[in-house]
Amino acid sequence: MLHIPSAEPLSASKLVIEPSASPKPIPDASTLVFGQTFTDHMLTCKWNIERGWDRPVISEYKDLAISPAATVLHYAPTLFEGLKAYKDKQGRTRLFRPDLNMARMIRGAQRMAFPTFEGDELIELIKELLRVDERWMPTEPGTSMYIRPTMIGTRASLGVGPSTEVLLFVIMSPVAKYYSSGAKPVSLLCSENHVRAWPKGTGDCKFGLNYAAAVAPQMEAAQKGYQQVLWLLEDELTEVGMMNCFAGRRTEDQGLEIITPPLSEIILPGVTRNSVLALLRAHANPSHPFKLEGVPSQLTVSERRIFMSELASYAQDGSLAEVFGSGTAAIITSVERIGYKGDDVRVPVEGSETTGFGAVAGALYEALQAIQYGDDAFENWSVLV
Repeated sequence: MLHIPSAEPLSASKLVIEPSASPKPIPDASTLVFGQTFTDHMLTCKWNIERGWDRPVISEYKDLAISPAATVLHYAPTLFEGLKAYKDKQGRTRLFRPDLNMARMIRGAQRMAFPTFEGDELIELIKELLRVDERWMPTEPGTSMYIRPTMIGTRASLGVGPSTEVLLFVIMSPVAKYYSSGAKPVSLLCSENHVRAWPKGTGDCKFGLNYAAAVAPQMEAAQKGYQQVLWLLEDELTEVGMMNCFAGRRTEDQGLEIITPPLSEIILPGVTRNSVLALLRAHANPSHPFKLEGVPSQLTVSERRIFMSELASYAQDGSLAEVFGSGTAAIITSVERIGYKGDDVRVPVEGSETTGFGAVAGALYEALQAIQYGDDAFENWSVLV
């Protein structure tokens, strides 16, 4: 992977804090709409190919000033991350597995020919931003602080080339409980005319361009009565909307197999995906103390290719147990039907009448929430700020 040298490394020890002179009122958590309310401050740090990283600055949240010729506005050199902070019952702020977000962001930066940094340095800067905007941290059950680290190419040139100037910034948005009126399974439409990613491409990176191209197919699905897109590559399942995809099937020995596509250039290495797999494997291990409530002990976890025709056959013979997606925003979302070749494949969602989730999806959702809010511990995933 390409490495861009940097004269000066990103350093949290050089942080400058410029408090806002006009703090905003804190809105009621019940009125929050995802990604539309922002805290008083933001973190910015410029990089130049000659100087390296400048001093990081926490200052008032404000519009960016960039040239109309900035490469990000023409050729889309931009990448981002998404992670959350949570307030536990003792009033402490926690991050969930931020090391994985940093590792993914660094891989994306290398692929974009951006400068890299030490992940621990950016984590420390994010922690300081959380401390500065502590009063914005929502405390109601199910609420959290969404954190968006972003890098953009700001070189003022219409020529296509590497970004000799880059801006790293972090903004934060308090978010209400995702399932404020209760979880409900969603409907999907298979993507027959569009692909999200392809072999040897950039589908495994959180590049802005990957998401922009998905908007029109999502709108088409909504017009046809479906809530999200099930992204296929030919007939192969890749992702659910903006989430990683999981399918469960009952095996002949009365067990359960949970299947998810293996990581490749067409699959984003989701932090929640990684966590789901770890919890499922811990549950399946007889010697591991962690168990998922209501999930069979005879469980097989498979990272393998799975095809929509295969999923449809499981639904037809009655072995399909459930389908769900995983991601930072919703954590877990169950699926109840999939539009495929002009017909609907019905997906069982046992327990959805009371929880809105299938059995495995619901158990995972509860377990992940408990870890994220510090009620339960699992392998030091929850990091105190």
